[in-house]
Amino acid sequence: MVKLNSLQEWNSLYSEGKHLSIWPWSDLVSYVRRYATISNGKKIKILELGCGAGANIPFLTSLNAEYYGIDGSNYIIKKLKKQYPKLKNRLISLDFTKKIPYKQQFDIVVDRASLTHNTTYAIKKCLNLVHSKMKPGGIHIGIDWFSTLHSDYTIGKFIKKNDLFTKTGFLSGQFIGVGKVHFSDKKHLLDLFKKYNINILEQKIIKSEIPKSNQVFSSWNLLATKND
Repeated sequence: MVKLNSLQEWNSLYSEGKHLSIWPWSDLVSYVRRYATISNGKKIKILELGCGAGANIPFLTSLNAEYYGIDGSNYIIKKLKKQYPKLKNRLISLDFTKKIPYKQQFDIVVDRASLTHNTTYAIKKCLNLVHSKMKPGGIHIGIDWFSTLHSDYTIGKFIKKNDLFTKTGFLSGQFIGVGKVHFSDKKHLLDLFKKYNINILEQKIIKSEIPKSNQVFSSWNLLATKND
């Protein structure tokens, strides 16, 4: 069994200038625009799990939204508070699989390839926490939850013997140095989101033909609503 502190790993990656995406993720923009934007003039509350370097903040705050962000990296949250001083009281550094301290109830919760860097147990715990923080009919948008069809699922080491979906210790491929990586198939996602209604579930499979590569990127995008 491999024991790692993922928060320390991401702190190190960010401080080394890695994974500092600054442009909104197109799939997240598409899902929010197509399925989740509330346009009746009402100010909505949005929570982002794993806000990272803040790539999605400009887009999400443009939606007449009150934005809240959580990330495990204290380093990156300090940077975001300097960059977005108006949000300093709505940006928190902590492990969101253990606690979501905001008292607010959220209309939309978004997560782009963030929850998928945890174990099955931690993901289930977090999804229960998120469910309790969502308004009736609230929307959860998950982008790029890595699929078991991803070629990197066949490499790396299992975190625990009883968790066949979470791996670490990648020596090659996309996930070198990022700690835990969770891979899902359809059945597993339905089980993880059993307290929700999954309204949309799409799987992406991308393989480079020119130049030729054996690497296959595969992930899930989903939209789930709170099941009351």
